[in-house]
Amino acid sequence: MEDFSSVLPMIQLHADAQAPRECCGLVVRKQDGVLQYMPCRNLAHDVDQFMIDPVDHAHAEDTGEIVAYAHSHVFTPPTPSDADRESMAHTGLPWIIVNHPVGSFTINEPEPYIAPFVGRAFVHGVHDCYGIVRDWYAQELDIALNDYPRRFGWWDDEDGPDLYRENFAREGFVVVHQGPLDAVAIGELREHDLLLMRIRARRDNHMAVYVGANVILHHLIDQLSRREVLQEFYQRRTTAVLRHRALLDTGDPS
Repeated sequence: MEDFSSVLPMIQLHADAQAPRECCGLVVRKQDGVLQYMPCRNLAHDVDQFMIDPVDHAHAEDTGEIVAYAHSHVFTPPTPSDADRESMAHTGLPWIIVNHPVGSFTINEPEPYIAPFVGRAFVHGVHDCYGIVRDWYAQELDIALNDYPRRFGWWDDEDGPDLYRENFAREGFVVVHQGPLDAVAIGELREHDLLLMRIRARRDNHMAVYVGANVILHHLIDQLSRREVLQEFYQRRTTAVLRHRALLDTGDPS
């Protein structure tokens, strides 16, 4: 394991300065072999989450080789959360987590990890409604869906992206039903179908997986992920049903 002792004091100083928000940054190895901690701006919506500013990430890449990610946990142990573990596996690099104000830390090596589908804490951009869809398709169907950087509140930006409508076709999905769900549409749902929804927003801002027997799996903002009956509230807010091309004929990707 790499010796990060030289950069730990700088990470801790950054953590203390940013509290109660989590700090975040990158450790780079410069051309002379010296490790340097590069503090980054945290663009996350909530104080107990982090999202590295892509401009700062690019600057770190220009400075040297990125060898580790770092962030803080404020008033909680520096133990990786489920979202940390999943993101760590995605980066393929060690993660340094420091505690504020105690100063304890952990250095964590990446390992393959997918959090349980039910009971995930909401972390926008990692464990959110699209995150659980990606993990479901990867684990249950061995279908890899691209991730998309997304800023909290994109669904209400007047000139912002339409994350789902702009990208579902390139991910292999087609529309098999348009509009709210009626009895006929519900009867035609297949396991693994995706329901696009618009919940108090100017554009589609939620997605759920239909898992059969009138049950959906989804992850609402600031709630734990859960399986739930496809009740009228969600039926009326559905705007489209999407089905992956691999499932169009048989309902089974094999």
